[in-house]
Amino acid sequence: MSTSNYIPRLKKEYKETISKKLQDKYGFKSNMRVPKLKKIVLNQGLGAAVADKKIIEQSIKELSSITGQKAVPTYSRKDISNFKLRKGVAIGAKVTLRGTLMYEFLDRLVSVALPGTRDFRGIKRNGFDGRGNYSFGIKEQIIFPEIDIDKVNRIQGMDVTFVTSTDSDQEAFELLTEFGLPFKKN
Repeated sequence: MSTSNYIPRLKKEYKETISKKLQDKYGFKSNMRVPKLKKIVLNQGLGAAVADKKIIEQSIKELSSITGQKAVPTYSRKDISNFKLRKGVAIGAKVTLRGTLMYEFLDRLVSVALPGTRDFRGIKRNGFDGRGNYSFGIKEQIIFPEIDIDKVNRIQGMDVTFVTSTDSDQEAFELLTEFGLPFKKN
């Protein structure tokens, strides 16, 4: 199969069914008005990295293997003496996914990683920011099948942020629900 013809399952599903369903539900006259998923950002804040630089390298390696895209370090913006933190020191790692990689990661997240979480009952609904974006935290990076548990030095969590093209939290909620994000029932 040639890679140029490959379309991720969720991208195809969005084009064929999800966008039409949302357009009918909200009565949008143009399909350009239908909410879209713009990007997914994964972020790890690593406070312990101030003392040990290898933590950042390990985190970048793990985030890169989870997403299939090179992660980058994040740096502190100012000095904070209480935390022994200097401006410009690497204190985290992040990766921003768009396009094909974004849809592939979302598919793996909703079909493999989240259901494999211990005692999982759904993700909370209160992670919306009022502008149509949604964030939630993952406590352990080992829920992803790409991580070899024997090579993990320390269990670390991460934040996952979904950025949509709508300003409405309700429309964003409907979009993410259609993509298969398992929200808790109220």
